[in-house]
Amino acid sequence: MKVTALWRHPLKSHGREPLERVTLSAGEAMPYDRTWAVAHDAAKADGSGWAACQNFSRGAKSPALMAITSTLDEASETLTLRHPDRPDLSVQPDCDADKLIAWVRPLVDASRAQPDRVLRLNGRGFTDSPFPSLSLCNHATHVAVESLATRPLQTERWRGNIWFDGAPAWAEFGWIGRDIQLGAARLRIEQRITRCRATTANTDTGERDVDTLAALNLLAHQDFGVYAVVIENGEVSVGDTMELI
Repeated sequence: MKVTALWRHPLKSHGREPLERVTLSAGEAMPYDRTWAVAHDAAKADGSGWAACQNFSRGAKSPALMAITSTLDEASETLTLRHPDRPDLSVQPDCDADKLIAWVRPLVDASRAQPDRVLRLNGRGFTDSPFPSLSLCNHATHVAVESLATRPLQTERWRGNIWFDGAPAWAEFGWIGRDIQLGAARLRIEQRITRCRATTANTDTGERDVDTLAALNLLAHQDFGVYAVVIENGEVSVGDTMELI
């Protein structure tokens, strides 16, 4: 098995960025993955710790957000966001929250809670799990879902951190509790990932176009990918071997 892609999402639910390599640290999420999040005006989250996704603007409620792409300059912590219906925006999320909120507001469903403030959580980030996780996605499983949906699907719909090839479809569901070696890092597979309506949106247009959940339900579940935790530090690069231990 080999690593085929690495992705991070610096601002939770607001863009994705491909990477060639990343250094992982035990007990933490991927560096700068979901470090920031946009809390809505009904949220109870205050940035003092992890909070559930219901506190944040997200693609499950506002599919237009799924078409955002991002680039982060780590040295200055300048985040550049792009969307087909908005001008490009470069901001430092900690300093330019008002500018960021104004940019994203037209992309949020007017019937939903509205973006209100930008929160930051170092190290573990605002992951979709209550523990600091990375998500692993099997390309063969993605192809299997395309067959169930009878439509081509962008892999970006799944918002995975690490994509790999070389294992049979759905094999990763049998790895819960086991360790994997990824380049110089070691991870432990914790649980399956249950998916939401965000995956029904086209990541080029931000419009719902494929009922991915109905496709998964043909198998009597709504799961795709697995959560893992880093247990040994190390660098991981696209093309690295992935070995089940």
